[in-house]
Amino acid sequence: MIHGFVERTVIALALTLPGLALAEKQLIADPAEVGMNKAPLEAIAQLVEDETFQQVTSVLVTRNGRMVYEQYFNEADATTLHNTRSLTKSVTAMLMGAAIDRGLISGVDEKVLPYFDDLQPLANPDPRKAEITIEDLLTMSSLLECSDDNSFSRGNEERMYIVENWVKFFLDLPIRGFPAWVDKPEDSPFGRAFSYCTASSVVLGAIVEKASGKRLDLFAEDVLHSPLGISEVEWQYTPTGSAMSGGGASYNSRDLMKLGQLLVNDGKHAGQQVLSEKWVNSMLSPHAVPRPDYQYGYQIWRAPFEMADGSEVMAWAMAGNGGNYVFVVPELELVTVITRTAYGQGYAHPQSHQLFREQVLGALKTD
Repeated sequence: MIHGFVERTVIALALTLPGLALAEKQLIADPAEVGMNKAPLEAIAQLVEDETFQQVTSVLVTRNGRMVYEQYFNEADATTLHNTRSLTKSVTAMLMGAAIDRGLISGVDEKVLPYFDDLQPLANPDPRKAEITIEDLLTMSSLLECSDDNSFSRGNEERMYIVENWVKFFLDLPIRGFPAWVDKPEDSPFGRAFSYCTASSVVLGAIVEKASGKRLDLFAEDVLHSPLGISEVEWQYTPTGSAMSGGGASYNSRDLMKLGQLLVNDGKHAGQQVLSEKWVNSMLSPHAVPRPDYQYGYQIWRAPFEMADGSEVMAWAMAGNGGNYVFVVPELELVTVITRTAYGQGYAHPQSHQLFREQVLGALKTD
């Protein structure tokens, strides 16, 4: 069921650059004013209603910093906090950038192990562990044997959840093997063999906590949420009391839009440089190849989409289980938020990609 339909003349919001300042009771932007056709956007509600797109809770679209579509479904509204699962990883990358911007961490080349002397000695000792860098974790390409896509992996996240210290769980893992049918790092694009690993994102958050002297959610409030005007976030916590940097932070849809818009705006919000332009550029640069045609930046995906005229657009995607997305296309000044509750469903991610491709990119005028 559709809930809280956003009427243009009643409660729509005008969001304008820089910074997505919210102005109550103003008209939502006409898609035509920003080079978009309204029909594909207006069709979203019916496609959700007839379950072409299942378990959708919200869809928001901005172009040139102006909201052109905002609608909520299935009992959600503008205040609903959405558990966006691994989308939180992209927020963790932002927080790592904020720590580096402040000089709390010297850079992505810093080694990981010196932050965790208290957890040593480690299981499966190997001198290569001492060479693992922060960038290895940011790009999901450390040499530790960790794959959430392989249920046999010793580093699979489901194995992590049943132990107490998730950071030590990761650091204790053995070095990954590379059988003949798997590309070694030196044979992989960018010199990095990608392996999706939630445990490595947990360690990134722990490094920020160590460097800042603050629990991650409190650091986030100071350096990211408060500057963006985000006042309510619901975090999950690890058994040892750290904020869960690998997934599970809940935001409302408009605040997710602010995070995406921050990347489009080169780290600026309302005239304030929240993240350095250098960090945003690094975050939104390809560093690894997770699968054919896809790329991976710092805790964020880059996916190809075909336009109606046959051309291809590459969109950056903050992504989480259930089909939750913040799609960002900086060159088009386009941000799309899709929240859903289709957790663990095989159709979730394909449907979100379809919605973005056909209804959002399909609304862009090509003449």
